[in-house]
Amino acid sequence: MQFTARDISFLLNGTIEGDASATVNRLAKIEEATEGALSFLANPKYESFLYTTQASVVIVNKDQVLTEPVTATLVRVDNAYSSFAVLLEKYNSIKLNKIGIEQPSFIHPTAKVGEDAYIGAFAYIGPNVTMGDNCKIYPNCFIADNVTLGNNVTLFPGVTIYFDCELGNNVIIHSGTIIGADGFGFAPQPDGSYQKIAQIGNVVIEDDVEIGSNTTVDRATMGSTIIRKGVKLDNLIQIAHNVEIGINTVVAAQTGISGSTKIGERVILGGQVGVVGHINVANGSQVQAQSGISRNIIDEGKKWMGSPATGYSDHMRAQVVINRLPTLEKRIEELEKIIKSLTPALSKGEGDN
Repeated sequence: MQFTARDISFLLNGTIEGDASATVNRLAKIEEATEGALSFLANPKYESFLYTTQASVVIVNKDQVLTEPVTATLVRVDNAYSSFAVLLEKYNSIKLNKIGIEQPSFIHPTAKVGEDAYIGAFAYIGPNVTMGDNCKIYPNCFIADNVTLGNNVTLFPGVTIYFDCELGNNVIIHSGTIIGADGFGFAPQPDGSYQKIAQIGNVVIEDDVEIGSNTTVDRATMGSTIIRKGVKLDNLIQIAHNVEIGINTVVAAQTGISGSTKIGERVILGGQVGVVGHINVANGSQVQAQSGISRNIIDEGKKWMGSPATGYSDHMRAQVVINRLPTLEKRIEELEKIIKSLTPALSKGEGDN
């Protein structure tokens, strides 16, 4: 893929300083860029690289003042950082723009595949699957019976979607993730064994959700496990049966959410957070990494930390005390020695009386 500075300026509604015909074919950081690369400058800390970079084209803010000569062609825009993000998205969409059905792959005769689909080699599309337009199903994906995919769904290699699950529009799921495996439902028996409880529900993933690699979202025992619109899930996350995650919530890696818990809207869960089952987490909650949520969070928009989690400010104050414990222990030992040394004198004084 090759673009000129003129193409980039037109796309970003910018102005050009230098050679408008300068061409680029890749993106690079300004401190590492070589000839033929496109880069950007948004952080003043990196301004010195503007005068030494070998990039052919650099995107800068309109108000960027030059203090030395530059060799690169500049494209001036209102916001260099946002503009470069637009280019990254454009670059990525072109790179991933695959169309067609590769062989060998299997598409059941009852499956409905929308327009401009890409289905990679060794993918399996099961009976009664409905797939919208512009879906990208990469090699070795498995889509089971009665699954529904909206428009612009991307499943990267090795994704598994179990039967009856529903995915909305613009959903992206990365490699190795499994949607709709059985929830962890087992009934204890009098003899100490466990009887499996059939998991007959499904998973519903709404529009604009992105799920990282090797994450699992279990199907509901009955009803649906629901991932609401705009949710972003990191890699290596476990979402148990009948969980509901509210709109625009983000969850970092290695977090586990137990069954039937409801996570509110715009919640932030840090890495390795553990959430027990059958509780609610209020809208706007922010839970720091490695915290354990063991009870309902009712108050909206508050920060939590620790295991079991407490209010962020309370936890930090407690941490200050914990850090002082060795000093406090030493002071207590010294006080005990003083008290012990005074005890004979006090006893003798009592005897004299």
